[in-house]
Amino acid sequence: MSESPVDFPDVTRNAISLIQEGKVKRVILVCGTGAGACIAANKIPGIRAAVCHDTFVARQAVEHDDVNVLCIGAWIIGPQVARDVIETFLASEFSTEEHFRRRVDKLGELEREAARALVEGRRFP
Repeated sequence: MSESPVDFPDVTRNAISLIQEGKVKRVILVCGTGAGACIAANKIPGIRAAVCHDTFVARQAVEHDDVNVLCIGAWIIGPQVARDVIETFLASEFSTEEHFRRRVDKLGELEREAARALVEGRRFP
């Protein structure tokens, strides 16, 4: 183990590749606040990341938003709360309720529209 700093975009890219390659369904990222890792993860198509510092948000993020990346702030919560949040995140399942699935489909459409705008050299939205 090294005390040398690492850049969260690099760590995020490596972790997300595990999802993209089909090796895992979800990943957990830890940085100081969780925010930087979350921003980096959400730049990648098909990724839905959330910062969760309690079990309620961890459960809701998966059940309602089909979040596949949990981001935790090591400076924000302690080891026991982090353990509880991780266990809740991993045990939760995306809801079968139509309105949640419809909303997640709309997130995918936003992602595709933004990509098309980028390719076409126009502003989005």
